[in-house]
Formats: sequence, C-alpha cells, structure tokens
Amino acid sequence: MSKIPLTVAGAEKLREELHRLKTVDRPWVIGAIAEARSHGDLSENAEYDAAKERQGFIEGRIAEVEGKLSNAQIIDPKLLDADGRCVFGATVDMEDQDSGDTVTYQIVGEDEADLKIGKISVNSPVARAVIGKYAGDIAQVQAPGGLREYEIIDVRYE
Repeated sequence: MSKIPLTVAGAEKLREELHRLKTVDRPWVIGAIAEARSHGDLSENAEYDAAKERQGFIEGRIAEVEGKLSNAQIIDPKLLDADGRCVFGATVDMEDQDSGDTVTYQIVGEDEADLKIGKISVNSPVARAVIGKYAGDIAQVQAPGGLREYEIIDVRYE
C-alpha cells in the first residue's frame, strides 16, 4: 500500500477518531448487542440486527483508520522549506481572474479535505493545478463550468 499524505492536524484528527471508536462506540455497541440478546429470539429481533450492523460498521472503520495511520506520511507544513512553491500542506491565497474574488486553500490529504473550512484534497483539480507554482504564477483549473484561471497571490507554510 502506498503512503498516505497527512498533515499533523489531520493525523491527530484520525487518532482522536480511532480513540473514540475504540473507547466509546465499540463498548456502546457491545452493550446494545447484549441488551438485544436479552430480548430472546434473535431470528426476528430488529434491535439485534441493527446493533450487529452497527458493530460491523465500527469494526470496519477502526480497521480503515488504523490502516491509514500505519501508512501515513505525516507532513508538518511549518517545517517545509519549499522556497515559496505550492506543495502539500501549503496554504495558498489565489485570485480568480474572471471575478476578482480571492480564495484561500490549504492543500491537505483526502481524509482532511473540507471545502467549508478551506482545506482541499491534494488530488482535487485546484490542488493539482497549483502544486509546483509560485506566487505570481497563473494556475489553470478545469472546472465543471469550464476553464478557470487563478493568480497565486501568496504561499504560506503554517
């Protein structure tokens, strides 16, 4: 399996989720299964079926998060020395050449991406267009609405 890039914050978020799954969710679902079993006949017990399904989901997610953490390549943006170049973990200020709107994105791993808070996946079209570029460069992004151009205003490693 290949390495999965994560920022320090993204890795910490996954560790917190794993801890919650193991210490809160897993014991809760075990209790729910025991409660459902106490109701008798399991063949027609919807509570039991639901609890077993939830247990399967939790165990699958635990395995998935453990796998991602074991294959993680954790990158601290503060320690990057990319000479102003857009790289994984960088925070990029850009201006849309058509509308003049400015946007700020941090390039992060797939599991950390959340557009609402300005974090875009390293595999997104915008991130692929800006990686390797410097402040002052123009990045062309193939968006669903057509080709968009962004001028890179600033690149920070925070």
